[in-house]
Amino acid sequence: MSDYNAEDVRNIALVGHAGAGKTTLVEVLLAATGVITAPGTIARGSTVCDFDPLEKELQHSLDTAITSFSTAGKHINMIDTPGGADFLGRSIAVLSAVETAALVINAQSGIEPMSLRMMKAADKRNLCRLIIVNQIDAPDVDLAALTDQIRETFGAECLPINLPADGGKRVVDCFFQPTGAGADFTSVEDAHSHIIDQVVEVDEALMEIYLEQGQDLAPEQLHDPFEKALRETHLIPICFVSAQTGAGIPELLEILARLMPNPSEGNPPPFLKGEGAAVEPVTVTPDPKQHVVAHVFKVINDPFRGKLGIFRIHQGRIVTGAQLLIGDARKPFKVNHLYRLHGNELIEVAEGVPGDILAVARVDDIHFDAVLHDSHDEDHFHLSSLECPMPLFGLAINTTKRGDEQKLTDALHKLESEDPCFHVEHNAAANETIIRGLGELHLRVLLRRLSEQFHVEVETHPPSVPYRETIVGKAEGHHRHKKQTGGAGQFGEVFLRVEPNARGAGFEFIDAVVGGVIPGNFIPSIEKGVRQVLDEGAVAGYPLQDVKVTVYDGKFHPVDSKDIAFATAGRKAFVEAVLKAQPVILEPIVKIRITAQDTAMGDLAGDLSGRRGRINGSETQSRGRILIEGEVPLAELSGYDARLKALTGGEGTYSIELSHYDPVPANIQKQMADAYQRDDD
Repeated sequence: MSDYNAEDVRNIALVGHAGAGKTTLVEVLLAATGVITAPGTIARGSTVCDFDPLEKELQHSLDTAITSFSTAGKHINMIDTPGGADFLGRSIAVLSAVETAALVINAQSGIEPMSLRMMKAADKRNLCRLIIVNQIDAPDVDLAALTDQIRETFGAECLPINLPADGGKRVVDCFFQPTGAGADFTSVEDAHSHIIDQVVEVDEALMEIYLEQGQDLAPEQLHDPFEKALRETHLIPICFVSAQTGAGIPELLEILARLMPNPSEGNPPPFLKGEGAAVEPVTVTPDPKQHVVAHVFKVINDPFRGKLGIFRIHQGRIVTGAQLLIGDARKPFKVNHLYRLHGNELIEVAEGVPGDILAVARVDDIHFDAVLHDSHDEDHFHLSSLECPMPLFGLAINTTKRGDEQKLTDALHKLESEDPCFHVEHNAAANETIIRGLGELHLRVLLRRLSEQFHVEVETHPPSVPYRETIVGKAEGHHRHKKQTGGAGQFGEVFLRVEPNARGAGFEFIDAVVGGVIPGNFIPSIEKGVRQVLDEGAVAGYPLQDVKVTVYDGKFHPVDSKDIAFATAGRKAFVEAVLKAQPVILEPIVKIRITAQDTAMGDLAGDLSGRRGRINGSETQSRGRILIEGEVPLAELSGYDARLKALTGGEGTYSIELSHYDPVPANIQKQMADAYQRDDD
């Protein structure tokens, strides 16, 4: 039996920008609760969560890591997430496993880009939130100004729940204790009053007691409205710590144990049943007596331990020897071993309760985002999808050694199964295998794994840009396919119309044939021919999108008409119509965020302008740095990493994400169309 139940569990994801001190904070919490004897350090490569050799080499978290500890009778699962923009997808993926996202902010650096993006992601997931200001004892920090900045950025519902004191050497509580002395800014009494006022606003009965009778409220009276305020984002507590000195660590542990929600107090997970129009929300409760429902939020392909599926139990309890189903599979797998994670260490356990984060090993069919369950009643259950950024940074790769092609394919498939923001695609027109991620470092880390873990050596070069084609006008197309080769021939004639579909609506095929001029059994063949052009393109060899096709007339021959004849006629009629319907080539436009010293602003702006880009805004940050936001065609970013380093002395960073598709300039479209030779056979 487990020595705790679901009410005792707290699931916390530490999120925030690189350098905020998340990994160091985990070390201090583990040491304070006796899990480890002393905190490890990033410099020595001795931390629990940064266990990968490349993480130790770069001294940055590159992947999420999971550990746990107990305090005040509560079991706290802690997930340390990477703070680099290149690994944003891995950080977002774990939000489905927690009730609370704890944003860690470096007191010296202030609010940085990843802080904004992770708070936005947590808001979309409807998570409770906590803000932890770290390094409060660092020199020249203005914590009062930073608190104002937090409230201005994330809302007035962000309120200090404790305060730094004696120049950041200690922290004083403002929630459990209504009075205190030595706070570095404001006062304990004012902070206590503000946070109590905020909490009681969500409970009318308690508000009446508070206002009319003027009596002090005990923490027990405030517990339920506090949880409700967290759920409704009516309150986002701010607390202060120093992971270096340990200031504020006891207070943080008390907040995690006594105030953060357990699985029944957080917002319920957004489970759905069914697909498409038939999908409907379903309720999953942290009841250990119900059927098992668990969600796989992380997969690791370990060379020694096999495929490791890491999951959060949302309902029921899982014991060793249980039979579990994966998604809609008919055949279950047996849970031979059940593990709790402590960084890179697997600790075998006998059972898991709702809220537990555990793992199973050597289950080949397990995959990211799978739902595990023990009854066919939960077939077709899935968790509402997380919005991960689209991977746009690409490299074309091929093996350096002949005969390694299959090894490369297998390795890429394993890497793709682990990372929601790593995609592998094959460009048939250019005969390229392309890997796409969120940035240069993201792909560099994966290429290192290809070499060191999977022993596949590759060479890379810039890939083709993922252009698209569409139309902006209406037109008609016609083709008669007639072929005689002796004996039965081929005959099919097709008349069709094309028109633009709404942007993002995709392809629509309409059968408007009447009178049997084309038998119904040949209509799918016409659609097949049209879809060939969708894949191959009509103008410059890029996929066609957002087109509506209506087949309205044609002819057939009772002997010579065949599927291949109507597929050919449909394809050629479609090409003819597209070429007359004002076709355009679309290019991906990306949002770009550049962080650099403000002295480089002029050079960066000029360089972006030369790449057909534009700046939408800039924001001054601490220590003379500036954040520039703009838009630029993806095609113009080839070699930008090296150029940015040259313009900023090697310290500039950038990230991109897809914004939209726009038509390429007319002169570029003409060049691309002239260079394309279509095969109409």
